[in-house]
Amino acid sequence: MTRYVIDVDLDSCIGCHSCAVVCKQENNVGLGTYYNKVLTIGPTGAYPDLQMYYLPVSCQHCDNPECVSVCPTGASYKREDGIVLVDHSKCIGCQYCVMACPYGVRTYDQGRDKGVIEKCTMCAHRVDAGDVPACVFHCPGKARKFGDLDDPESEPSKMRKEKKTHQLTDVGNQPGTSYGLDKFTWQGGE
Repeated sequence: MTRYVIDVDLDSCIGCHSCAVVCKQENNVGLGTYYNKVLTIGPTGAYPDLQMYYLPVSCQHCDNPECVSVCPTGASYKREDGIVLVDHSKCIGCQYCVMACPYGVRTYDQGRDKGVIEKCTMCAHRVDAGDVPACVFHCPGKARKFGDLDDPESEPSKMRKEKKTHQLTDVGNQPGTSYGLDKFTWQGGE
């Protein structure tokens, strides 16, 4: 079975925010709304031994997404391939999923879609056409790894074998994204 993920090699992320910018362009995301955010972690330590890295955060496409379980209309759902989406025709804008998301990556859009929830779709339209998500395609550091986690030859599977990986804090939702980090001390959760 296919289980798509986007993993991030933090040792390769240069903090350029290309993922956030191209996501806004690809998905027509309005001002003040982001599906991808790039956080600066650090600096930590004492001079001259300081550490700092960039942490791109978007929907984790969890194995057990709480946002799906709290949705009263079934608008939030998880596809068989692991991609978590929102069906805008069913969304009533109650924001239960926004409150349930432990990563703060869902947003209420009052504008163009008139009161629905928006989030990273892993560029499902591109994936369905056989392409990779826009943030992966345009990452200049090649930090973003997209693929089928059930395929041992996929880029995420290889990264998880080769690097020490971490996930954002798991509160029972089992986040799908892993972050590879060998050079620095992990500060992003568990």
